[in-house]
Amino acid sequence: MAGEFDLIERYFAHLSPVRDDLRLGIGDDAALVSVPPGHDLAIAVDTMVAGVHFPVDTDPQAIGHKALAVNLSDLAAMGAEPTWALLALTLPEADEAWLAAFAAGFGRLARESGIALIGGDTTQGPLTITVTVHGRVPAGQALTRAGAQPGDAIYVSGGLGAAAAALALREADVARDALQACRQRLDYPEPRLALGRALRGLASAAIDISDGLLADLGHLCRAGGVGAGIDVDAVPRHPALAQLVARDDAAWYDWPLAGGDDYELCFTAPAAAQSRVEAVAESTGIPLTRFGEITPGEGLVCRHADGSAFRPGAGGYQHFVRQS
Repeated sequence: MAGEFDLIERYFAHLSPVRDDLRLGIGDDAALVSVPPGHDLAIAVDTMVAGVHFPVDTDPQAIGHKALAVNLSDLAAMGAEPTWALLALTLPEADEAWLAAFAAGFGRLARESGIALIGGDTTQGPLTITVTVHGRVPAGQALTRAGAQPGDAIYVSGGLGAAAAALALREADVARDALQACRQRLDYPEPRLALGRALRGLASAAIDISDGLLADLGHLCRAGGVGAGIDVDAVPRHPALAQLVARDDAAWYDWPLAGGDDYELCFTAPAAAQSRVEAVAESTGIPLTRFGEITPGEGLVCRHADGSAFRPGAGGYQHFVRQS
């Protein structure tokens, strides 16, 4: 059976693109990189645990993709360009077929995004994947959660709720094509990197949606010391949801508002900048939907399109809290 260093050399040493700013990569005690003058370094880390962040029967190629994608989504929310990644793998056993598929999924997204795998670690234990990503952004231009001002419009990219639907309906007898589309979004999220860069100098605040729209918008509001009023009927749903759940069903609201795993960007921008936001949507090819407004004070006020009050049935994912 291959040892740790053999596995690293075979599956990961030449996995990602070569970068001019990488002085020394995999194979030494630490990597050496160069940050160009006039740039800030953005760093993010996420851990995925089997049975918590993905079903245990998930295709390892999808796990490889998602392990990197969820981290790239954090860089997208900062408006950063991906540069380098570190990967720590805890494996129950050295299953080379699993590793080959995982590396294929990870490597394809690494090449597409231009990020270089520069080091990491492997050890034995319950299946756990930790990825640390680095990105660069022109000094002072990074997007942050703080900065939203009363009167700013609130936008979200894409359509929400598909990942939550895929998890909720795994064993259900429903429209197969629609469920497959949702499972694709769960397993292969698309980090909105180009959108994040396009929002530099336009968005007043931004966050990626991992725990659910309401939860993550709440984080953005708390960071800025503001509140928000939202129209729950204006929140864009993934097109497949209309084939899977009735509009008067609680899931029509719970999945897009609180389901999580969407990895879209929620951001705020001055109301007067709507034409600029529309231009970004056109240039990136990513739908951007306005669904609310930043308000003074604190807290989220949710209403239907007709103005009637809406009380959320779920608030988003939290670790260490029992999920109903």
